[in-house]
Amino acid sequence: MRDKDLIHLQCHFGKDTLSWARLGARVTGLDFSEPAVKAAAELAREIGLDARFVTADVYDALAALERRAFDIVYTGVGALCWLPDMERWAKVVFDLLRPGGQLYLFEFHPLKWIFWEANDRPEIIDSYFTPPEGFRLGGATYADATAPATPTPTIQWNHPLGEVVTALAAAGMRIQSLRELDGDVLHQWPMMVRGEDGFYRMPPGTPSLPLMYVLRAWRDG
Repeated sequence: MRDKDLIHLQCHFGKDTLSWARLGARVTGLDFSEPAVKAAAELAREIGLDARFVTADVYDALAALERRAFDIVYTGVGALCWLPDMERWAKVVFDLLRPGGQLYLFEFHPLKWIFWEANDRPEIIDSYFTPPEGFRLGGATYADATAPATPTPTIQWNHPLGEVVTALAAAGMRIQSLRELDGDVLHQWPMMVRGEDGFYRMPPGTPSLPLMYVLRAWRDG
């Protein structure tokens, strides 16, 4: 990681971006939200880390970054659901990487989003496959998970693993590994139990579910 050039796509306010900087990477964060990018830059200055932050739509990343190439593209943890087009996204990832560069994707598993908590257990409420126009959901805030939904709705897309992998392969990426995890960084349902590693899982005696996944892919040339 030390002395590697890393771009964090959809970085929000930069917390994860700066964690890579602490490991020695030369980091750039990109997000379409100008307030989030300003907050990220202020946080970097406050804790004394060298990082660059750019305001741009992820699909326009190549132009916004002046066609700069990177060793690592990092993204995930609630990023892909805001994007309607995985093929276009995968092409951006490919174009941002130097030959031999890698994508590190850490994301919520698409299966978990078909469930919702009801009667102290998860029940299926949504389709696994998202319609082209996306799902219209009530607004929410990252600041307070218990706050009521805002009047402004959001549009989100649930991208199955096959869609993500196929888009990356079609763009020219070589998939190295895909690991499905039974742990979640979110306390999604009240019955979940937090493990020593900090991840939340279904309680003992309850069938496990894939809750997150880690995908690594390389650009050969």
